[in-house]
Amino acid sequence: MGSRPRKRLGQHFLIDPNIVRKIMTVAAVRQDETVLEIGPGRGILTRALCAAARSVIAIELDAKLAADLKTRLAGVENLDLRQGDAMAFPYDTLPAGTVVVANLPYYVSTPILFRLLEAWRRIDRMVLMLQAEVARRLVAKVGSRDYGILSVLAGYWTEPSLAFSVSSRCFRPIPEVDSAVVKLIVRNTRLLPEADEPSFVGTVRAAFAHRRKTLFNSLRDEGRTAERITLALAHAGIEPSRRAETLTLGEFAALARALDEREKEG
Repeated sequence: MGSRPRKRLGQHFLIDPNIVRKIMTVAAVRQDETVLEIGPGRGILTRALCAAARSVIAIELDAKLAADLKTRLAGVENLDLRQGDAMAFPYDTLPAGTVVVANLPYYVSTPILFRLLEAWRRIDRMVLMLQAEVARRLVAKVGSRDYGILSVLAGYWTEPSLAFSVSSRCFRPIPEVDSAVVKLIVRNTRLLPEADEPSFVGTVRAAFAHRRKTLFNSLRDEGRTAERITLALAHAGIEPSRRAETLTLGEFAALARALDEREKEG
């Protein structure tokens, strides 16, 4: 029967082999690739990944579940099973071109997503099963209700797309929400030099910090001076009365550059 699901860890085990097949089709893992799986659970997807890839690194937080999985997949030689917290994993040690495939726990999916985006240099693409609400935010278009920090940052480093929806009935225990699988292909080129990207991230976070306020007021409430905001917005060609959810990736990049220039001018 295996380990019982632990509610505090947000464990909902995938039980539908058809969903596994669909994930494998989207991931299109090759025999020369390394796969990182976060939250292998009872191993229904892990086994398929090991059959397709050169090697699979699987991170499992639950020590009992990891021990059960180690026994269950004892004969699988290309599995590197690591018991530990995915939030503390050193993603910068992954082989270049790693493919990430994961059924992320709902309660920590967004923080893990940000850790993965930070590790873009080591990752080729990601195929992630997420709560449907988070998936919508990932692929949201500018101006939509779901467009926010996650949409902008995911769109900056990757090309995100919705692959397919997953019914809650495909899991045990059955979660209260449906899920979706998204694919994120890491971009080879980006809008800004790498040295300017921390400023870009800070600008995006500040702009969305007070979502109902205008861009000018939100940036001011996050510590920018009115004079610098006014000059930066004018330089970037953005009206102060606009709100963060109306800005494109290009406009956020232009605003971050302009704010940086005003800071350097003193």
